[in-house]
Amino acid sequence: MPNIRVASSKRITGAQAAREMLQHHGIRGVNIEPTQGQLTDHYDPTTQTLRLSQGIYNRAIRSQLLVSPAIQHAHKYTALSLRSALVPATNLSTGLAFPAIMLGMFLTIEMFVLIGVVLFSMGVVFALVTLPVEWDASHRTKTAMVEAGLLSSSEKAGASAVLNAAFLTYLAAALTNILILVYYLLRLGILGGSDD
Repeated sequence: MPNIRVASSKRITGAQAAREMLQHHGIRGVNIEPTQGQLTDHYDPTTQTLRLSQGIYNRAIRSQLLVSPAIQHAHKYTALSLRSALVPATNLSTGLAFPAIMLGMFLTIEMFVLIGVVLFSMGVVFALVTLPVEWDASHRTKTAMVEAGLLSSSEKAGASAVLNAAFLTYLAAALTNILILVYYLLRLGILGGSDD
């Protein structure tokens, strides 16, 4: 999920903002802890832990979007559960996809390329499942930030623009994956005619 590095008028840290959002929703039992690196912010539903990078955890910024997966998890949002279930298979399949495709192209063994494309398609499925999760997260956050008093009325438009931009990054990633998949399907002659 993308970092939201916009200064908060309340001058509270990312960790404090996350706690306020969770309390506002009546969500208990979620741990909030710092993690190393940049763009490493994530929610782990298996341990109910929200991990914020040091720059977000300790600084006065809006990190409310990062709380959305914890809220979705608490409300048993189906698409989030599906996405979480797909993570292990997606990590494995996408890690093997391009080596299989490259090996198949190098050795001119079409079956390897086909196996790679099938493995890559798992990443496309994951990207498509991610879209409703992120759209819902954006919608929930826009509402919750105002309800929790973390945004003034003058900050609503700016926060909405940032959340929309965050969603668009996921949309762009999904479209890119679809285009890559279509390219390989065309090369294999599965879509359209073969180029042989």
